[in-house]
Amino acid sequence: MFKKGTYLFNENENFNFQLNRVVMWDGGDEKELSEVGKDIHDSSSWVETMKMLAIKAEKENRKEQAIAYWRMCEFFLYDTDQEKLKIYLKSIEMFNEYYHHYFDKEIVKKYEIPYQNGYLPVMYTKAKGEVKDTILLCGGNDSYYEEFFLPMLYLAQKGFDVYIFEGPGQGGVLRNQNIKFTHEWEKPVTAILDYFHLDDVTLIGASLGGYLAPRAGAFDKRIQRIIGWSIFPDFFDVLICDHSPLFRKIMDKAFQWKITAPFNFLYKKMMEQDEVVRWNLLHGMYAYGANSPVEYVKKIRQFSLKKIADQITQDVLIIGAKEDHFIYPYLFKEEYDLLKNVRSLTFRLLTNQQDAGSHCNVGNTKLVLDCMADWIWRLKNE
Repeated sequence: MFKKGTYLFNENENFNFQLNRVVMWDGGDEKELSEVGKDIHDSSSWVETMKMLAIKAEKENRKEQAIAYWRMCEFFLYDTDQEKLKIYLKSIEMFNEYYHHYFDKEIVKKYEIPYQNGYLPVMYTKAKGEVKDTILLCGGNDSYYEEFFLPMLYLAQKGFDVYIFEGPGQGGVLRNQNIKFTHEWEKPVTAILDYFHLDDVTLIGASLGGYLAPRAGAFDKRIQRIIGWSIFPDFFDVLICDHSPLFRKIMDKAFQWKITAPFNFLYKKMMEQDEVVRWNLLHGMYAYGANSPVEYVKKIRQFSLKKIADQITQDVLIIGAKEDHFIYPYLFKEEYDLLKNVRSLTFRLLTNQQDAGSHCNVGNTKLVLDCMADWIWRLKNE
């Protein structure tokens, strides 16, 4: 069901990670990407390459690859680009057609859960055989719940009822409904738990979900087990984790003292010099409802466990990645110190030797899902 491996498609860490993601999570072809990956050097060349591959795959009736390429073509398009929504909707339509058997046979059921003035998309599949537990799974900062379709089916085979969902700021909730991110992740999770009358569940959050899941668990105790599929104590700390301790301290104090005007100038200069930085900041401003780079950073400073960690009392599993270029593993010490009242705390740091050292262990999905399933099963049988 899952591919395994770590590939060097591009010298740039972020583009290389995203290309591996295209293969491992989205169904892209590694040989095809190895031939063109080196030619990607900015968001424009990314879009052009993915579009070329998508059109080629469609002509050759390779639907799984076409879905992957269209989906990730949309990923690096600016949110103001008129093509972005069109390509997103095309990839979703192709996904639904490709997996129609699961929906037609109701192996997987789709729901739209009322939320604010819109809805939260949910997919659900029932456990095969005896039900070991109920799992809710969400992604993070740039998540589509379609990426978790195969993990959902795999976890169901291992005996779990599984709900995957998109919340504010994610997937179609952002693109179709323009509902922005909220740091109060308990609100969408509670809406889902209420709708399905769920209790005693495990909540898994990938990437930024490493903050979102513990945050929800702090406020809703129907969540009895929490899995952070990334170390994520504080978004701002993650954002600057690759800088020196002195720089991090200066940045932190500057925002505390509201000395932020120089940063807008700095961010704008960085955006002029680096198109990937420009894309990251502009997308962040859009997804979080911010009018400037500094306002965006102020928004993400709300995504922190520091003030609410003492309310997290459940069993917690944190899964990190040794060579994660987004989130440096040393941040686990910060999270460890915060989670003082948890019932139990388990930490797994996966490595490149396991093909799992990249962000969200993208090269070995089976391994990381097995880690989660084994941890849940052990807790349920203590």
